Amino acid sequence: MTLPVLLLTRPEAQSRAFAATLADAGPFRLVISPLIGIAPTGALPDMDGFRGLIFTSVNGVAAYRALGGPPLPAFAVGEATAEAARAAGMTALAADGFAETLIAILKERRPPGPLLHIRGRHARGDVAPRLTAAGLPVATAILYEQPALPPTPEARAALSGPETIVAPVFSPRTGALFSELEVQAPLLVAAMSEAVAKALAPLHKQDLKIASRPDSASMRELVADLLRRARAGEH
Repeated sequence: MTLPVLLLTRPEAQSRAFAATLADAGPFRLVISPLIGIAPTGALPDMDGFRGLIFTSVNGVAAYRALGGPPLPAFAVGEATAEAARAAGMTALAADGFAETLIAILKERRPPGPLLHIRGRHARGDVAPRLTAAGLPVATAILYEQPALPPTPEARAALSGPETIVAPVFSPRTGALFSELEVQAPLLVAAMSEAVAKALAPLHKQDLKIASRPDSASMRELVADLLRRARAGEH
């Protein structure tokens, strides 16, 4: 039996963590080729006066933690990000994976402010300005860059080879970068959200499915199903 390729394009640590959740999903050949890097940049502002933090990615938590930021109450876009904040010693409330939901929760709860949104250079949702306009003051700290990375030689070989590739895509920016790649192999794509699916529209693919919810558990379930289909030749 020819094994399908699981092509993971998140940063190395996140890719390996996701692959580990698929240990019982049957055999596959793992190829990791991050399309976006994480490069720390800048410094924390003076934290005196801030009453809480907003995190819209696990990378933001890691950057904040690396800079020795104090463990303030945190509001996270999803459960994985909230878990990372808790591991860093913070209390954290998780939204459902959507920035829109996180904004709605903060508008409703109106926690003591001001708050600080920790993020990378590329971000979606205009979280800080929208909350500030709603009367909840939020400042922004950009603590890392997200440079685009070329595919690895192993990934290029897989994309031009005969084996079916299953590719989970977790963000619109990764989707846009993926869409620029040259693909000849049969390709099954798992998109985390409608926004990711839209970014993947130009990509040459055999099938694309959207996760039932924008979280790691739903993506894991969808990817396991696509791997099963690939092994059975259902594409």
